[in-house]
Amino acid sequence: MTRPRIRFGAFISPLHPPGENPTLQLWRDLELVQWLDELGLAEAWIGEHHSGGWGTISSPEVFLAAAAERTRHIRLGTGVTSLPYHHPFHVASRIVQLDHQTRGRVLLGVGAGSAPADAHMLGIAPGEQRRMTAESLEAVLGLLDGRAPVNRTTDWFTLRDARLQHRPYSPGGIEVAISSAASPYSMQLAGRHGLSPLSFASPRPGGTPPDLRRQWAYAEEAAAEAGRTANRADWRLVVNVYVGASRAEAMEDLREGAAQWMRGYFGDIVGLPVDALGIAPGREIEALVESGAAIVGSPDEVAAGIEELYESSGGFGTLLVTGADWASRENTKRSFERLARFVAPRFDGSLEGFAESRAWVQANRGEFVAQAIGAFQKAFTDSGVEAPALPVPMPAGPTPH
Repeated sequence: MTRPRIRFGAFISPLHPPGENPTLQLWRDLELVQWLDELGLAEAWIGEHHSGGWGTISSPEVFLAAAAERTRHIRLGTGVTSLPYHHPFHVASRIVQLDHQTRGRVLLGVGAGSAPADAHMLGIAPGEQRRMTAESLEAVLGLLDGRAPVNRTTDWFTLRDARLQHRPYSPGGIEVAISSAASPYSMQLAGRHGLSPLSFASPRPGGTPPDLRRQWAYAEEAAAEAGRTANRADWRLVVNVYVGASRAEAMEDLREGAAQWMRGYFGDIVGLPVDALGIAPGREIEALVESGAAIVGSPDEVAAGIEELYESSGGFGTLLVTGADWASRENTKRSFERLARFVAPRFDGSLEGFAESRAWVQANRGEFVAQAIGAFQKAFTDSGVEAPALPVPMPAGPTPH
């Protein structure tokens, strides 16, 4: 069976349970990104949050600048910059400077903003966020393109003869991704502007999995209308994934953290009526796995779950593992290590040459062993000494001519 080709990374909001030293939380997140780089994962995305006590990073760009100094290869993305919260000139100028500081490793993820309290503090009406996102996005893309000054006037920002002094570090520019949950709006913007969609494939507790095939169709349709072609290799799916030595061990590793996340974050902060969903206390992780909100198990089981997600979605290019802080620091790092060692190689093609070589040697081992035995016996004959009898029989297989 030919497995799909998938890249792997992490989407680290982050969401940390309250009560821990926030300075050390930042240190732990930086350490995790460094670990992902050492493991060879492709990307790490860092979010922007300003309220609620769980999301502790308010400036992804500042965080990523520090992460860039600790890493060598991993690409670093804002996951995401909430466009209505910022003047588009500052969004573009900050990301281009970071692009130079990382020597082209930066990714710009954008979105409308997901926390109502953040928008409230900034005086932004929730019904205006999508419009503001579209207006800002067009301005940011024009600034990143740099071929002409940008002039634009809206009810919340103005640009007059605006252009950046820095141009993107790489000739191909900066890859821009836009986050998408359930509505068609962001996928349509992705298709219209040639952006990389970044979709959340895990439903909220008690919710149903999103129709990913329909989501992709929105992007394809908008791309066709704009004279573009949408490429599934550019599509990123964000999923809760945890790799244990076994399914039973993995579930126990996550039990306490998943319960705290579901009831402490979605229940107490978001206001989701968790108890009304019929999820028994202590069975939160089972509910998340059964609903498709998490892929949990041994390396074989996680690989099978990823294949199922690939088939149900119609195909995607990158899987981003959610940094949900469900497990301990040590177990989280161990899960990512198992992902990099035992799961990712099944999808990135790195094992193909070894599998082909193993099969070739097995198919021809009779011939190879016969040649080795012949050489062994000839060494004795050439020395004028009788060769000793071999203690084991010849393996089956082709014989030398």
